[in-house]
Amino acid sequence: MPDSAHCAGFLTPDDARLRKHADYQRVYRRSRKHFSPSMTYFYAERMSGPSPVLGPRVGLTAGRVLGKAVERNRIKRRMREAVRRNLALLTRDVDVVLHPRRTVLTADFTSLQGEVSRIFAVIEKARDGAS
Repeated sequence: MPDSAHCAGFLTPDDARLRKHADYQRVYRRSRKHFSPSMTYFYAERMSGPSPVLGPRVGLTAGRVLGKAVERNRIKRRMREAVRRNLALLTRDVDVVLHPRRTVLTADFTSLQGEVSRIFAVIEKARDGAS
């Protein structure tokens, strides 16, 4: 994507990822664990400050309990695609961490995508309730 599109406020998939361990830890500290059928999730509003990052960011975890590397990588690929397709549902500066369960590996992709969209809708609705 050209830099001009990036500067115009468009969110690229790379911009929408949590990368630093400290960011994950901050989300865990400032959030509670929430549950959905095939994953648990955490989310925390990002405080306005010197951070140049705008918009939502999503992080995924896939520990060894989910299987061998091939299976974990497949789970992460499926999750990243479901998140990419639903990222527009998040309209604020929020960090989200998703912990998939092993069932994500064999779940129908449309149901996985629907679950991610419901999670994002819950996060958006939580903001409306807090305002």
